[in-house]
Amino acid sequence: MVKLLVVLIPAILIVAIAILSVQNATLVSLTFLGLTTIPLPVGIWVAFALGVGMVGTALLLSLFGLGRKSTSNRI
Repeated sequence: MVKLLVVLIPAILIVAIAILSVQNATLVSLTFLGLTTIPLPVGIWVAFALGVGMVGTALLLSLFGLGRKSTSNRI
């Protein structure tokens, strides 16, 4: 069941980003801390944000060891 969710959730996100990109092709530039980015479509920004979030979560889970099952309680 977990393997299915690992494949299904990113697949749904990719399809949603593709639909968003096709329907909303207007260029958007972001301003953060006074710096302005180059104009890109909204779908690209959403895909970038999701990618950074997935990589960041994977790094945090691996650094703090939160994704591993504990083996100290086994007899």
